[in-house]
Amino acid sequence: MLDENAIRAALRQVSDPEIGINIVDLGLIYRITLKPEAVEVDMTTTSPACPMGAMLVEEAEAALSNILPPGYRVDVRRVWEPPWTPERMSDSARVCLGW
Repeated sequence: MLDENAIRAALRQVSDPEIGINIVDLGLIYRITLKPEAVEVDMTTTSPACPMGAMLVEEAEAALSNILPPGYRVDVRRVWEPPWTPERMSDSARVCLGW
């Protein structure tokens, strides 16, 4: 069943290569909207200057395309508001980083 949990599970397959933690647990996913035949995701990076930002968007789009029915549109957008902070990370991400 396609729901927000399924979308988050797919996005957990995408990891920040510099940190080694998935983008959901890092707190980079700000919004998920399910529409008829479309999924929209707003995500950020830990810094606007992140050199991996475009790659993370592409990987998120690919991960979502793999679970969506044919014909579904995927729109992953990078946003900067609110700015990312470490407080957005999950408890498991903090443990992995020793915080």
